[in-house]
Amino acid sequence: MSELVTGDAVVLGLRPAKLPSRALALVIDLVAVGTVFVLVSIGLAIATVTLDEAAVAAVAVATFLLVLVGVPIAVETLSHGRSLGKLACGLRVVRDDGGPIRFRHALVRGAMGVVEILATLGAIAAIASLVSARGRRLGDVFAGTLVVRERVPAGRAAAVPPPPPWLVGRFAGLDLSAVPDDLWLGVRQYLTRMHQLDAAVGRAMSERLAGELAARTGAPAPAGVPAAAFLAAVVNERQTRDARRAFAAAPAAAPPPHPAPLPYPAPLPHYAPSAHPVPAPHPASAQAAPVRPLGLDGAAADPGADAVRPSTGGFAPPA
Repeated sequence: MSELVTGDAVVLGLRPAKLPSRALALVIDLVAVGTVFVLVSIGLAIATVTLDEAAVAAVAVATFLLVLVGVPIAVETLSHGRSLGKLACGLRVVRDDGGPIRFRHALVRGAMGVVEILATLGAIAAIASLVSARGRRLGDVFAGTLVVRERVPAGRAAAVPPPPPWLVGRFAGLDLSAVPDDLWLGVRQYLTRMHQLDAAVGRAMSERLAGELAARTGAPAPAGVPAAAFLAAVVNERQTRDARRAFAAAPAAAPPPHPAPLPYPAPLPHYAPSAHPVPAPHPASAQAAPVRPLGLDGAAADPGADAVRPSTGGFAPPA
């Protein structure tokens, strides 16, 4: 692990890059820049066919300086120390105090790279990196820079210590929208490594970070609150807001589906009531008995008399 103590804690917890990873990143950068150089040289050779030798030589030198020297300098300046090869290998160039590099740092590194990398095929750079305790080449020594590893195994990441209980929720109304990610990273890395730093260095670093945080939020640390406790409380408030926002964005649990309705029986046909109700039929036992004929004397005739009386074939006068 690096013994580097940074000014704004940007690289705390990161380790200096070793020679194999730096060599691989350099090979990737040289292949990319060399490809661009060849393509540009071919295009210029076709465009300068009619020029004399002196003009062609001047164009060749300008192409060499612009492509092989100027392009790496511009890429490192605009990407804050991340070239194509370093991005692929998880490396980054930072200042000795841990801050991002500027144009002057990239310029010194690029100018020295012409001598120790291009002119000697990387021999001087390799020897300087092996001799240096932090793997720095001559360009890093003169520019005041360091190549570090950005990719740290997730299992080794330390948790941010919680703030004192009496500071939890005290900064709920603080506006944190103007705090950049680099400052959050510096604060988090300082809090995870503050117990490994010298007391005076750690106190100065926490005060500097607290001052930058107060300038971004517009609210200074309360009187009597240590700078480290203030930083821990603000980081805890941001984590609380992030967690609340994440839970609020989670989709609500869907209600259980309602069972399908059971099919209802078909409705019975509706008959309109008759205007004249039909009376109920009488039972069979209530039917009227057949009427028997009466005799001449008014008595009921014998039903069997007609059956035995012979027929005369015409009108029979009374006896």
